[in-house]
Amino acid sequence: MTNTSTTLQSESGLGTPAIELRNVTKRFQTPNGQAYTALRDLSLSVKPGEFCAVVGPTGCGKSTTLGLISGLEKPSIGEVEVMGNPVQGIDPRIGYVFQSDAVFPWKNVLRNVVTGPLFRGVPKAEAFERARDWIARVGLSGFEDRYPHQLSGGMRKRVALAQTLINEPQIILMDEPFSALDVQTRILMEDELLSLWSATSASVVFVTHDLEEAISLADKVCVLTAGPATVKGIYTIDLPRPRNLTEIRFDPHFVHLYKEIWEALRNEVVISYERNKQKA
Repeated sequence: MTNTSTTLQSESGLGTPAIELRNVTKRFQTPNGQAYTALRDLSLSVKPGEFCAVVGPTGCGKSTTLGLISGLEKPSIGEVEVMGNPVQGIDPRIGYVFQSDAVFPWKNVLRNVVTGPLFRGVPKAEAFERARDWIARVGLSGFEDRYPHQLSGGMRKRVALAQTLINEPQIILMDEPFSALDVQTRILMEDELLSLWSATSASVVFVTHDLEEAISLADKVCVLTAGPATVKGIYTIDLPRPRNLTEIRFDPHFVHLYKEIWEALRNEVVISYERNKQKA
């Protein structure tokens, strides 16, 4: 095993992983009663404080993987652990940022952000103070009384980040959170995410179809095969932090990483495309 940054890395490390999936298979029953296998023999671990991006073809099981970690789904075979303990239902230490806006349309920005702490029993005055602080951190001071329909897509994503991070999760799951944004707003939100994450010790699992986004943000990139998904390769991203996401994509080492990982990903995308074409 060499030390090159793009070599498949061993997932064994010192200490207890924040997240560990061991030989996980997940099957669903289709409407016609047949079994559909989304994941097969998938193993992955994420260290405390590590940012892991997951990429793979459309429909390969990336979101299913997040569902297993969050406790929204149970594995058919295998084990899923969080902080060294088996996942048994929803874990309050986990925050989840979805692809679509999960803000409450009938609540203004302040009421949206304060919902989590109030639900968890934080005293009202403290909860509102923390909510205003997080609204300021995501750059929305002055918009506390605005409703979601009065905000841009990027601003709603800022609200969603504040909603999640105010609860100080130890694990953050993100399912293509910026995919609906325009390119400029996406880069701004990626920068915002890294800035906020760097101030925490949270582990992140970030699902994306965008390989550039994955390399820009992550400490490592996990490539999944065409479904039923398993891990094809795990690549260490040894780009320095803090990262300027506007400039880093022009770095020669970034380009090298992209080419290396794309070679693994491209074959799986082609396999998935040909399968779907045959079905059509």
